[in-house]
Amino acid sequence: MADTAPAANGGSVDTLKGNAQAAYDQIANGPVAQNVRDQSAKTSSEFSNLAAARQTPSQPAATGQPLTHYHSFFSELLSWNNPRASGIAFASVVSFIFAVRYLDVIRYAFKLTWMALGVTILAEVAGKTILSNGLASQLRPRKYYTIPRDTLDALIGDVHELVNFFVIEAQRVFFAENVWASTAVALSAFLSYYLVKIVPYWGLALIATTITFFAPLIYTSNQELIDHHLKQASDVVNSQTEQLRSVASKHTAQATEITKQYVGDYTAKAQDMIRGRTASPEAPVKPAPQETDFPAAPQGDFAKHEEPVLEKKEPVKAEEEPLIAA
Repeated sequence: MADTAPAANGGSVDTLKGNAQAAYDQIANGPVAQNVRDQSAKTSSEFSNLAAARQTPSQPAATGQPLTHYHSFFSELLSWNNPRASGIAFASVVSFIFAVRYLDVIRYAFKLTWMALGVTILAEVAGKTILSNGLASQLRPRKYYTIPRDTLDALIGDVHELVNFFVIEAQRVFFAENVWASTAVALSAFLSYYLVKIVPYWGLALIATTITFFAPLIYTSNQELIDHHLKQASDVVNSQTEQLRSVASKHTAQATEITKQYVGDYTAKAQDMIRGRTASPEAPVKPAPQETDFPAAPQGDFAKHEEPVLEKKEPVKAEEEPLIAA
């Protein structure tokens, strides 16, 4: 009986181990696990395709200079040709926006720093006190990790390409290399100018991210319909532009003719006036009288203005009376 009990217990333990292993194998090889492995393999393949798409586009900018490899990368990402990679990228950006909004990341970073340092300091002090050998010292690597120069150069090159991507795209939008893209950016800026009064910045970032990721998806899903309406709108705009151009050309021609006619008339009149002045004798120009302090000299014959000289008559003397009568 004593030998039978251990055997029975051992058999029950082996049976439990066998059942657990069978359940694990069933779960590991089941349809759920197989689906998870398949999705993981597809996701990894799509991320590999997305990384391989980082190549300099063959079509340069309007100035002739080559674009960055991030142009093809973001084009591939937003085209949803790799839906799992694009979906994960969208979820990551949205999660980052909500984390910045609702989580005090900087404060949590400080908290994590002092807690980690506190654990290592206590382990070192306790180890030296109890075991005469610090625990943190035992976990210390023989050589501290350093960033290889090749990795750092590659990282700096990627950052340089990413910065140039935004700089080039901003200039292409500003100088209207693609009119539709510039129009979309202008409309977005106009709406954001008014939405910022009622929507917080994190809300605007969430809206911009959603539009950036899902606008290309909507376009690719309804490309024929959208292209048809865009073509109709383009035809209407072109017809109206042609009509305005013809009307403007007609009025410009009329204005040019009228201007030429008036210019010809005024030119002929000016020439007639010049010819008339040339044919008429020139009148002598009298010098302007000069103002002086002396009286003006008499003009003409001096003799005509002489006054007649009167003969002087001697005064008649009264006869003197004799003092003595004769």
